[in-house]
Amino acid sequence: MGIYGAMGIAVGGLKAQSYALEQISSNIANSQTTGYKRVDTSFVDLVTDSPYWQQAGGSVQVYSRGTNTVQGDISNASVGTYMAINGDGFFMVDQQTGQSDGQPIFSGVNAYTRRGDFEIDANGYLVNGAGYYLKGFPVDASTGNISGSLPEAMVLSNDFLDANPTTEIKYRANLADYPLTANADPDVPNSELLNAADFANDPTTAGVGVGDGVVQGADETTFLESSISGGAITVYDQGGGPVNVQLRWAKVDSTQNGGTDTWNLFYLSDSTATGTDPMWTNVGTSFEFNASGQLTNPTTSSITLSGLTVDGSTVGDVTVSYGTSGLTQFADTNGNAEVTELSQDGYAAGELVGVSISETGRVVASYDNGRTIDLYQVAIANFNASNRLAKIDGGAYVETQDSGPPIIGSQASIIGSALENSNTDIADEFTKLITTQQAYAAGTRIVTTSDEMLQEVLNMVR
Repeated sequence: MGIYGAMGIAVGGLKAQSYALEQISSNIANSQTTGYKRVDTSFVDLVTDSPYWQQAGGSVQVYSRGTNTVQGDISNASVGTYMAINGDGFFMVDQQTGQSDGQPIFSGVNAYTRRGDFEIDANGYLVNGAGYYLKGFPVDASTGNISGSLPEAMVLSNDFLDANPTTEIKYRANLADYPLTANADPDVPNSELLNAADFANDPTTAGVGVGDGVVQGADETTFLESSISGGAITVYDQGGGPVNVQLRWAKVDSTQNGGTDTWNLFYLSDSTATGTDPMWTNVGTSFEFNASGQLTNPTTSSITLSGLTVDGSTVGDVTVSYGTSGLTQFADTNGNAEVTELSQDGYAAGELVGVSISETGRVVASYDNGRTIDLYQVAIANFNASNRLAKIDGGAYVETQDSGPPIIGSQASIIGSALENSNTDIADEFTKLITTQQAYAAGTRIVTTSDEMLQEVLNMVR
């Protein structure tokens, strides 16, 4: 090959270094691009087809080498719908190809990206800064499980969250074996008890009907002085309206009285009742305890308040669940009902106030009633050969024959309110820039030297 071969190889080297310079330039230009993966340059030597003892210098071929599996630094962000992947994998996204009635039409072809700066657009879709629409699996609000097998473009609704009337109250408490009511006097036997003999069992007459009666307005003072507070909780009626339920316990019998330690539970049904109008309603169950302080009757783990109504607001049938050991009667120097759990399952209607990403990669809607609902599971795709994906504009990729098909699901975690930065290292790029410049300059010297040698050949002919 001689001089002409050396010149050709040098020109090929110049082209290769120019290609490397182009990649370095792109990496530096995108050093602040969210989710950008730098492209390195791979040089491959070419040799002539000749015996090993006569092999001449060959040229060079240049290729791009992806770094899709190299993690970029993750930084915190103030936007709740921003997200970053910590580990291998890509967000599944789609592109808009048009519009119909103001709604986007999608290409139907999956693309993949690490760019997680997704925000809600005017139509409720999650779109990143490059215009790609995030895809995921819908979540069933009632079960919390993923519904459907194919990811779809996520669209969020601003609709109110429907109210949920209360159907269950969870209640756990310890009742002091000697309740310190206002009337309680250790020197007066049975003074801590609500004396049923002072009241008629018939709810139509004045007083407390033991087990199934009511406290009428005229007898409120007597009742309050012979009972202790059992706590209060806000429940919700059929329309989501708040209803305050106040509870009181009254001990109606004891072993010191020759009977069984027995309690009745009441709730305030009408706070404005006067005269013979019912004010406090007995739940209709006698709670009996043994000498060890354990509940022996009823044997069920719950009771039902039928048609619970407070101050004219109807809640309906509500189950009071206390479990198998949730109600006890142990000694308590305070003489109170020590409530350890008091919660309920209802809530008012709610207005959407925010959207965020959970640690499990779910899109979570938050409402002003304190409720949170999982809407979607973000779809993460991985590939056997991630570095062989084909790049397209906007920091996205499409699969190729060399990358293999997408594998839905990944061991990577999704971090909400965060972004993955470019994995470009400026210092490293500057080092490569200097090396490339030096190699290019050396290549030009080969061309110049080859040209001078050719001139010598021509001069020799003259």
